[in-house]
Amino acid sequence: MNGSNNAISCQGAARRVTIHSMKLAPEPFGLIEAGRKTVEIRLFDMKRRCVMPEDIIRFTCTEGRRTVFARVKEIAVFPTFEELYGYFEPGELGYTRESAGDGKEASPDDMYAYYTPENELKYGVTGIRIEKI
Repeated sequence: MNGSNNAISCQGAARRVTIHSMKLAPEPFGLIEAGRKTVEIRLFDMKRRCVMPEDIIRFTCTEGRRTVFARVKEIAVFPTFEELYGYFEPGELGYTRESAGDGKEASPDDMYAYYTPENELKYGVTGIRIEKI
């Protein structure tokens, strides 16, 4: 976030619930659909700065046309993925006993498959706690 304040206001005097759309790869989509992943990790870019508690997220699987809806319960913002991973439990982030059995431990480095370290530093990151509806 480089110390700059790029926050934008998305709230009005009588803010209404907003429906946001986000795409997910099949594995994390399936975990949210099953109610086993309760925190979605994203860059805290301009689009995510408008996501507020009680908003709805429509997740769409990148393979097929499946969708699932979730209500936002909490927005937690951090400068780095490492700090985010220290705040949430691995199970909330979608790490399962099965993935741990495959030698897969929760690691902030996993996020670099989706985001660059440069964008992590530029925007910061957010953990969006959700509840499937």
